[in-house]
Amino acid sequence: MLFNSFEFIFVFLPVTVFIFFFIGRRDASKHYKSAIVWLVITSLFFYAWWNPANLWLLGFSIVFNYLAGYLLRKKQGSTLNAKWLLIGAIAVNLGLIGYFKYASFFAASINALVGSNFQFGSTDLPLAISFFTFVQITYLVDAYQDETRDDNFSNYTLFVTFFPHLIAGPIVHHKDLMPQFADRSIYRFNSKYVAIGLTIFFMGLFKKVVFADPISAYVSPVFDAAAQGIPVTFFEAWVGALSYTLQLYFDFSGYSDMAIGAAYLFGIKLPLNFDSPYKASSIIDFWRRWHITLSNFLRDYLYIPLGGSRKGPFRRHLNLMITMLLGGLWHGAGWTFVLWGGLHGLYLVINHQWRSLRRQFGHDPNQSHWLYRGMSWLVTFVAVVVSWVLFRAASMQAATVLLGTMAGTNGISLPRGLESKLSVLGNVGFQFNGLSSSLNLSIAPVIQGITLLLLIAWFTPNTQQWMGKYNPIEIEPSTTPHWLDRVWQKWQWRPNMAWAIVGTLMTITALLNLTRVSEFLYFQF
Repeated sequence: MLFNSFEFIFVFLPVTVFIFFFIGRRDASKHYKSAIVWLVITSLFFYAWWNPANLWLLGFSIVFNYLAGYLLRKKQGSTLNAKWLLIGAIAVNLGLIGYFKYASFFAASINALVGSNFQFGSTDLPLAISFFTFVQITYLVDAYQDETRDDNFSNYTLFVTFFPHLIAGPIVHHKDLMPQFADRSIYRFNSKYVAIGLTIFFMGLFKKVVFADPISAYVSPVFDAAAQGIPVTFFEAWVGALSYTLQLYFDFSGYSDMAIGAAYLFGIKLPLNFDSPYKASSIIDFWRRWHITLSNFLRDYLYIPLGGSRKGPFRRHLNLMITMLLGGLWHGAGWTFVLWGGLHGLYLVINHQWRSLRRQFGHDPNQSHWLYRGMSWLVTFVAVVVSWVLFRAASMQAATVLLGTMAGTNGISLPRGLESKLSVLGNVGFQFNGLSSSLNLSIAPVIQGITLLLLIAWFTPNTQQWMGKYNPIEIEPSTTPHWLDRVWQKWQWRPNMAWAIVGTLMTITALLNLTRVSEFLYFQF
């Protein structure tokens, strides 16, 4: 069931919320066990809506990790035994992902390398296996470190399956999520929570259906053409790359908002997962803003155990590369994802080296002239756009073709309609040869759509900034407040009539645009 579907918005969500609070009013003497069970049932139904056959895998994963966590909490036997139990349990979890997500990929790679014809057999990728597995790995480590002591099976099942975070994150910790369900106040209807939660939810829906879905119309024609060997022009290649850059941004931002908003209807605060990453002035800053909970997971459970930065610059750079290569592989079973991760690892190594060099010359990497910050932001953004081509391309060959075209190896060709306005570019090698007739791109809508969304991503506040003090997530500012931020503060959300009208118009617009229900891009990972 999709967050952006009529079934979810008009049936599943209101029914789940209403019955939760109805049970909560009558369930105080039983410590709200019935309300917890109700959320477990609805969350399992939410998951089964996609494919009921996948419930067995989710159920096995929950039971196995609950029992492993129980033994780890009880510390049966010696500390060494507990450590081996933790390693074994994590290995089982990674083995499940390996079988369902990567077995066919590795078999195909080995066949291509040695010329064999080994067939592993087709396996359908179970929805959200990467997310619910990573969530439970955090639980196992927390249990080993005595950071969680809850033995209640229904509570644990809710921790794994709570529907706002189940399908595509954020990746949560048991010690952060479940104590919130122990708070008696959340079982009483709170109009403030509902108003804020619905506002954030429909902000996310608006981003998805008004921004992300329309711009996606310019993505597939370009990437499909490259995959099929159809030539594309310099202009078309950049249109495809920028359109996907914006589609992924608003799609993931919209999902993150909808997850946070849906959870807050119950008074539950999920961790921040998206913080205006295209405003980042470095790749280090980008990964502090993009898929924040995954970045934290890779840092805490891979980069730091590998040694982090504790063993010198070379080991730090090696650990960064290993972490990002595996992070790329986590996103998908394909060499384009591995190369995408490796490219970001290389970006991070260069970024750290540059910061070290600046320190040697007496410059504070966190304090710089506005012109330097502007150039850093531009370089970072272009680097991210280049990496998204690898992320989206169907094959290495298609990615190579598109990146080469974007670099001008096939000439720098612009639409003829721009010649009168940009004729000066003809003096520096630009050509106005038109577009590929097979793509049928309309110049004006393409330019207007990309420009508008870039301006929104770069210069407007994100949802957390719009909500101001009413934002359910406590966050630290990512950067020093800019004068533009102080201007936007005057327009922050407040529980008043003006914002009620804005929210109503935004909601109506989003619902009217639900003519084509499309999956969120991160559902495939």
